[in-house]
Amino acid sequence: MTDKLKFALAVLLLVAGIAGFYLLANEAMILRVLAVLIGAGLAAAVAWNTEPGRLFFAFAKESTNEAKKVVWPSRKETMQTTGLVFAFVVVMALFLWLTDKSLEWLLYDMVLGWRKV
Repeated sequence: MTDKLKFALAVLLLVAGIAGFYLLANEAMILRVLAVLIGAGLAAAVAWNTEPGRLFFAFAKESTNEAKKVVWPSRKETMQTTGLVFAFVVVMALFLWLTDKSLEWLLYDMVLGWRKV
């Protein structure tokens, strides 16, 4: 029950920060952005102290560690793959254009006997 109350408080703090952005419409933009950042920071601090919040932040930390383990392709591999994709797109575009024109010729000229003007 305590976690639910803390989570509700975190949501209210976030909403208050967003509401502050709109309530300070006549103030400088920096103050409006600070209102949102302070609301979000306080909401994160309160959410951190809940069990679901701790689980979420642990998951986020593990996700970051896993992302660091990813082996990214080299520039050469990226350029080769991109070239293959573009070549495939051109080939498919030509194939679909030829198919379309063939069906157009077949239907208009052969089946229906219509001539395009």
